[in-house]
Amino acid sequence: MKKRNAFTLAEVLITLGIIGVVAAMTLPVLIQKNNNRIVETRLMKFYSAINQAIKLAEADYGDRSFWFEDLSGVDANGESKRLAWLNKYIIPYMKVIKTDVSTDGRVTLYFSDGGALRSATNNGRDWIFFVGDPDRCNKIGNGSYPEYVGKCAFVFYFNPKVSSTNDGWNFEPYAPGWDGNVETLKNDPTYGCLNNPSSSNLWHAYCTKWIQYNGWKIPDEYPFKVYYK
Repeated sequence: MKKRNAFTLAEVLITLGIIGVVAAMTLPVLIQKNNNRIVETRLMKFYSAINQAIKLAEADYGDRSFWFEDLSGVDANGESKRLAWLNKYIIPYMKVIKTDVSTDGRVTLYFSDGGALRSATNNGRDWIFFVGDPDRCNKIGNGSYPEYVGKCAFVFYFNPKVSSTNDGWNFEPYAPGWDGNVETLKNDPTYGCLNNPSSSNLWHAYCTKWIQYNGWKIPDEYPFKVYYK
């Protein structure tokens, strides 16, 4: 009779335990890499789509610096002025599946790929792009900007009116007044993309610009975990 070699039960259990430990260590890293990839793709896709929409609107309505307006409140019929502007210049040129106007005047556009764009309350210059469900994103930190901007929401800026400090921008990652130094994007005390829980006034608005500056890739030293769900 030939002697057969086999694993003992203890050896099998030890092997399974090692596999489990390795999986537990590597799975979060793989999940985060996947989150990063999806966030990067949605940011880059949105940036391209919104600027293409503006070009198409220019073809129909002329130079953007003439049809751009800062609008707030409602018109004589009680309709949101901001939504009316979006319905004319932006929505027809993008894949918008739903719009929503909050009680404080913010307009949110929901896109077919799962992202959403929300206007600031009182102007058409500052915008928040959510890479996923904006309501779920807002629940982080009870809706406080420093708690979710740079993680699931990213700030953009649109102000094409020509002035001494502005020569007609596209719809760009937020960076008005940026000095061109990447360290400023990371460490500016008001808008910098840095993790400083002690500061309640830190916007993290430059996080979007930092990602774009890095080729629409989340930098290795990026201080936050991003997500889209």
